[in-house]
Amino acid sequence: MDPNADVLRGLRITSLDDEDDDETELPNQPLPTTTATLAAAASGYDDEDEDEDEEAEVMLGFLEKPKHPGLLLRHLFPSKAGGIPAWLDPVNLPSGNSSCCGFCGEPLHFVLQIYAPIENNAAAFHRTLFMFMCPSMACLHRDQHEQWTRNQGNPRRSVRVFRCQLPRANAYYSSEPPSHNNSDKPLCAGAALCHWCGTWKGDKICGSCKKSRYCSEKHQALHWRSGHKNDCLQIINSSEASSSVLPAVGKVPARTSWLEYQIAIDDEVDLDSDGCDENSSKSLVMQKHGKPDDTMQSWMDQFEADADNRCWAYFQERISRAPEQVLRYCRDPNVKPLWALSAGRPSNADIPSCSYCKGPLCYEFQIMPQLLYYFGVRNEPDSLDWATIVVYTCQGSCDQNISYKEEFAWAQLYPTSISRP
Repeated sequence: MDPNADVLRGLRITSLDDEDDDETELPNQPLPTTTATLAAAASGYDDEDEDEDEEAEVMLGFLEKPKHPGLLLRHLFPSKAGGIPAWLDPVNLPSGNSSCCGFCGEPLHFVLQIYAPIENNAAAFHRTLFMFMCPSMACLHRDQHEQWTRNQGNPRRSVRVFRCQLPRANAYYSSEPPSHNNSDKPLCAGAALCHWCGTWKGDKICGSCKKSRYCSEKHQALHWRSGHKNDCLQIINSSEASSSVLPAVGKVPARTSWLEYQIAIDDEVDLDSDGCDENSSKSLVMQKHGKPDDTMQSWMDQFEADADNRCWAYFQERISRAPEQVLRYCRDPNVKPLWALSAGRPSNADIPSCSYCKGPLCYEFQIMPQLLYYFGVRNEPDSLDWATIVVYTCQGSCDQNISYKEEFAWAQLYPTSISRP
């Protein structure tokens, strides 16, 4: 058992209805990082590992509405999904092509972030992983094709994951843990963000009012059409209007974001699967975006009829323990992801080395299709969808002179989407 597991359970976030609003909130939960007992294959089907898999420890993520929005501010080191990111390094944000889809060129949407410090790594006393994605399914199809090319030079991606880590003594946060009594504050302000998406650095300025900032020309145009045209005139005509017309940094409307949630962590081995039968597992896990779909049901029937497809059966059994899980986390070099399909999985040769230290990457976490249901993604033929997206990170969590280091994501799509070149 992971020595951090008991601590994590003690930090369990209460549900919205359990307690009164005035009660002190429990701190955000870091994910476990000392995983010596997790060498058994925890998440991929293999005949040799089946018995060991049953005993493996994997941490699961579930979505909860935060009791107070203040719980998700960056100086409280949250794990969260949707909304806008709580940047760990608030100044040196990813920029340029790193913030855009490699296919359509549009700014990426924030998916989630996981606070996952490494206990014995002083450089990663604070450590957060950030995932971003283009909302276009067409781009995800192209991304899935690109990941097979093994282009490590400058791959085009519609899914990007960044790792940011800081030592305990840093320029942004106190070296003491948050007190969670509303007195916690960051040590400095962050970079000015885009006034439309609230996600990326606003390095472009409105040419008229010289106040509004944007990450891209598209977001500037969207903001202009949505009302900034009138606001801009007010700012120009009255310097006092600027403070009331423009939102404060950190309170950007984020019109392009998905619904915001806090991520609560639980241990898979502590969950009882008896309360979830096979049918509820199907409805919550593999029905597209949480609702029945004729195409998806046909696909399910096809695979259920195939007695040899043990990969799917194993995936279904593991998910049935907690059908509402949106995240699976286990950072150990020997642990494998939980794949839904036998097709569309990478070989060892498909996983690149770390782009910075050239060391090996290891599986750290994966997101599940139920996340789309919580984000309110519509069940339409061209809507965003996946079987799972698996993230591999630097095994040594190297500390190079870059604030946000890009890691590697592998998208496994449903059978009608899989196309290997």
